[in-house]
Amino acid sequence: MLKKFTWGHGVALALGLFIIFILSMIFYFTSTWKNSELITDDYYEAELAYQDVIDAKALAGALPEKPEYVQDQSGIRVIFPKDYNNSNTQFTIDLHRAEDQKLDVIKEMDLDSRNSLFIPAAVLAKGNYVLRVLWTRADKKYQLDYDLIW
Repeated sequence: MLKKFTWGHGVALALGLFIIFILSMIFYFTSTWKNSELITDDYYEAELAYQDVIDAKALAGALPEKPEYVQDQSGIRVIFPKDYNNSNTQFTIDLHRAEDQKLDVIKEMDLDSRNSLFIPAAVLAKGNYVLRVLWTRADKKYQLDYDLIW
């Protein structure tokens, strides 16, 4: 015996389909979320000292010759002007990956014979990075930021 399809059945069916739709959207979006972390663990203390970063970027922006980066299959090379050397300057590379803090590369480095800093391709994963080049010369801090895709 077959029952008639009434408006009550239609409301129940529509409500059931709506609940299934909402649940499927929740499962879909939560499964595609990426890992997003704070840049540093002591975020608020770093925020209080952010004026130092602003000053370092302003000093670097005012330089007549700025370091430049070049990337190829072997890695990333940051080339400094000829008047920089290891005896008068300290260098730090901060290669920041927003999606995963484990892929960050933060390292103090020395210039090589080509007057550059080199990050080999072996330590890089495909994706977007922010390359922060920090150096201290004559007790002044400098910083340049480059967005790059590896």
